[in-house]
Amino acid sequence: MPKGLQLLKENGFRLITLTNSPSATLTGQLQYAKLTEYFEATLSIDSIKKYKPAAKTYQWAAEQLSVNVTGAMLIAAHGWDIAGALQAGMQAAFIEREGQSLYPLAAKPPFIGKNLIEVSNSIIAHYK
Repeated sequence: MPKGLQLLKENGFRLITLTNSPSATLTGQLQYAKLTEYFEATLSIDSIKKYKPAAKTYQWAAEQLSVNVTGAMLIAAHGWDIAGALQAGMQAAFIEREGQSLYPLAAKPPFIGKNLIEVSNSIIAHYK
């Protein structure tokens, strides 16, 4: 995962996290995985009290970074999260992990890959 995050960061993409987990849990997980350095911000629904996939949550996250929701992208391995982000007006990229799938009735994200490196390379090629 660090290589995919590094690729995005080196190519000028701002990286944040957005989770339904409490802030303290998120901080601990990032520290344990040694991923803290890649993210400029870590956002938890603790502040807004609306669980993803509520559209308001994705819109709130974009507001926290002073960007329009249409200029933000969610990268996730959960179909419900991708569906919520797309419904809120965000761009999205899906990582095809074993046991995870997109929702068949939801919009399909423009970027799909087997891992974060593959997804990151597709995003970089598209936007650069």
